[in-house]
Amino acid sequence: MRSRLFLKIYLTLLASLAAVAVASAAFVWLGQGEEDQGWQSQRARFVAALIPPDMDRPAIEATLKRLSRAFEADIAVYDPHGRLIASAGRPLPRNVQEGRWHHGRDSFHTMVTTLPDGRSVTARMTRPFRPVGRNPLAYLALIAAVIGLAAYPVVRHLTRRLERLRAGVDAWGRGDFVARVPAAGSDEVAAVAKSFNKAADHVERLIRSHRALLANASHELRSPLARLRVAIDLYEQAPDESRKEEIVRNLAELDALVEEILLASRLDHVEKLDAPEPVDLLALVSEEGARNGVEVSGTPATVTGDARLIGRLVRNLMQNALRHGRPPVTATVAPADGSVELRVSDHGPGIPESEGDRVFEPFYRPSGRGEAAGGWGLGLALVRQIAERHGGKVRYESSSGGGACFVVTLPAREAARK
Repeated sequence: MRSRLFLKIYLTLLASLAAVAVASAAFVWLGQGEEDQGWQSQRARFVAALIPPDMDRPAIEATLKRLSRAFEADIAVYDPHGRLIASAGRPLPRNVQEGRWHHGRDSFHTMVTTLPDGRSVTARMTRPFRPVGRNPLAYLALIAAVIGLAAYPVVRHLTRRLERLRAGVDAWGRGDFVARVPAAGSDEVAAVAKSFNKAADHVERLIRSHRALLANASHELRSPLARLRVAIDLYEQAPDESRKEEIVRNLAELDALVEEILLASRLDHVEKLDAPEPVDLLALVSEEGARNGVEVSGTPATVTGDARLIGRLVRNLMQNALRHGRPPVTATVAPADGSVELRVSDHGPGIPESEGDRVFEPFYRPSGRGEAAGGWGLGLALVRQIAERHGGKVRYESSSGGGACFVVTLPAREAARK
């Protein structure tokens, strides 16, 4: 990772700095050339004003002596044909070039100015007549180097966080579903880490739920399958109507269990309903009550959701009360503070208060209930899933007259619109 992403980012930064430095140096160099040309033109006009063409030789020599003393320079004036007109200070070699020169330990600067009338003025001095230009590329290279060194820990910090993120993703991909990545900070890397952790939590819950569902389902399927096999063997030996009914009953139990498993699996992957619609909850509960022989009362109320799923919720609650409780079983629908409550009660032994939350787990079996009596399957687990998919919740309460009472709270139609 370091040899790839880190080097790519860091080398890209350095290359960008180098490109900016070179471009800036070229711009400065071009501008400096224009500045030099302007300075030379002004210098020629200045010298021409000091030594006009009509000035005689004694006056020129007097002027050169004053300039020589003022600048500690050797100065000579030549005519257009290169013949010496006048000089001050030490003699100067002919055809000297402008620039900086070294002679032993000494260094000096020469300045050659061509006047408009063709004459030329040569000056040699220890200090330049103007500030010595410095190489802008060196400054820009120094600035780029400083920025590059300062950027190293920043880039390294960023890529180190990405390395930790990659290590966490690799560990999770190898099957370590409890692996998570550090999500400190508030930048994009932290946002990616938080999104990964959230997705990993969701996937881990699904996998854990599916494993538990598979283990419990395989255990619960053994009983009806064993009974079905025995009933088929007996029916083959001595066909009988009661044994045929036993086969049909076991097949119906298997079909219902498989249907519940498929529905539970589908609800695990659904976060919102496909096409919610208004549902008259009292009418739906009354229909299921008439089908199951349960007394229904209450106030008309409308909720938003999937009528088939809500019908399955009501049917599971009623069948659970009829199977594990004792009659009479009643169902009541009533509005309550922007929501609607459905209460299904029976007069059975009820459930211990300490197990009121666990009763909604898949294939829950109350304490003291033997394996031969079977568990409660997926009925109440589906009730909780359906209620949550509709924005509601379900809870267990002890009935005031003894027995069990399950309360489902769903958002009312008016509250859902808000």
